[in-house]
Amino acid sequence: MSRYWETATYEQPTAAEIRKNAAESKKKEKKKGAALEPVAVQGRTIVHNWWGKAWCENLERYADYESRLDRGKRYVRAGAVLDLKIQKGKIQARVQGTRKVPYKVEIRISPLSEEKCQGIIQKCGSKIENMEELLNGNFPEQMQELFQGKDGLFPAPREISFSCSCPDWALLCKHVAAALYGVGVRLDEQPLLFFELRGIDVGRFIDVTIAGKVEAMLANEGKASSRIIGDEDARGLFGVL
Repeated sequence: MSRYWETATYEQPTAAEIRKNAAESKKKEKKKGAALEPVAVQGRTIVHNWWGKAWCENLERYADYESRLDRGKRYVRAGAVLDLKIQKGKIQARVQGTRKVPYKVEIRISPLSEEKCQGIIQKCGSKIENMEELLNGNFPEQMQELFQGKDGLFPAPREISFSCSCPDWALLCKHVAAALYGVGVRLDEQPLLFFELRGIDVGRFIDVTIAGKVEAMLANEGKASSRIIGDEDARGLFGVL
């Protein structure tokens, strides 16, 4: 006798099944003329560089997500993320699942507040010499807290919302988790996409930061520096009578 509250169980597809379905979906989309941007992971390691690792570590720090992240890893490794596009405040993805038709995933990131941006600019002021490294993807260690620390640029769970066309009732399904890991792979390859996602104009960000540093220097113009050695001290230091 069946029960009203009996829960249906679903078998998880194997990595081989996901790859097969993904390959078929890609062929169909190609025939339609769709321009896909798939996420490709080589081997077991999903991310390799600082940007990708930091993004994934940020996700894994939050207990809100831990129950579904492992399945997301399995899916992204199997090539389930057929398409992933990053825009200002938004991530759109097509993720292959059990069904033949890929699921549509949308992830939204809340915009940064003016107050938060201003605070980050002030912190950057004393480290502007590192911005070139930042733009080249060679992330300076001394600026890590600016991104990963409390009130940093990496989004907190309350700043992330998502939806998926799959029938999974979970807030964070495995398809969304795969897309989030896919973002980490993208940032490994193109670090500047992080600024695009957070709605930051990198050129203006640097200009404002430099301007703030120049203003601080001008404000101190005319003030005696503690590093300047007085005449008497100089005579004693160099033995001048």
